Amino acid sequence: MSVSANFYLAQVESCAKSARDAKLDNERDRYLRSQDAWQALADKEIRVRAARAERDAEKMVQDDPVPLDQ
Repeated sequence: MSVSANFYLAQVESCAKSARDAKLDNERDRYLRSQDAWQALADKEIRVRAARAERDAEKMVQDDPVPLDQ
């Protein structure tokens, strides 16, 4: 099952809000660390999807080349 980058980004926002609302420093730090981790997951998912799309596009070109004389 694949998790979308939108889910990860929603978690980033949730952690950011929780960090802003936190009363204790250690609680705020925990939310900020979580925010960084969720952001890293979102960034990785976005990179993976972009690389997959690029690979798929290249494969389509290789599988069905357009003749140059047309």
